[in-house]
Amino acid sequence: MPSTDSPQRLIVGITGASGAIYAQRLVQLLVAANIETHLVVTPLGQRLLHDELGMEGIDLPALAGHDASQDLPTDRFFLHNYRDVGASIASGSFTHDGMIVIPCSSNTMSAVANGSAQNLLHRAAHVTLKERRRLVLVHRETPLSLVDIRNMQAVTEAGAIVCPASPGFYMLPKTIDELVDFLVGRVLDLVGVPHDLNVRWAQPKP
Repeated sequence: MPSTDSPQRLIVGITGASGAIYAQRLVQLLVAANIETHLVVTPLGQRLLHDELGMEGIDLPALAGHDASQDLPTDRFFLHNYRDVGASIASGSFTHDGMIVIPCSSNTMSAVANGSAQNLLHRAAHVTLKERRRLVLVHRETPLSLVDIRNMQAVTEAGAIVCPASPGFYMLPKTIDELVDFLVGRVLDLVGVPHDLNVRWAQPKP
């Protein structure tokens, strides 16, 4: 279970599965909460940011919800090159409070399930597991193949949490932003980040 204390340092990975808006909203909320955030984006994750959010390259201010007139907290928000397997987040000595891969492609989940470290994101995920820290994989694919299901079983047995990008509708959402906030709020719950997003089920009074 995540600590009852709010986390101070988290790793966020972005891969090529659809759902860039989830990653953007998560990063916005982590930066706003002053949580030290270490970001790693795969090449297909970068393409996703372009295709779904119109970003040229990895636009850190846009991901953090800042405009050109606002300074990013450079002492709390870091971008790591996905090729740099010698980066700080690749080491078990780098203490942190959890890692979230959002969205998580089937390819990335397969690499985590099979211990294949092809890049920094994979390595950081493996380290998170071996150090018994919280790893949340926000998988976005449908339908699922038997390969996907078996990989989900393998990562779960290794200690990860598979959190499908499946927003709920019991809050009666009216906009896409509300659906995004529902899912991101559930992810924040999994890593112990306090928030006031509308995700709480309340039994209607008779």
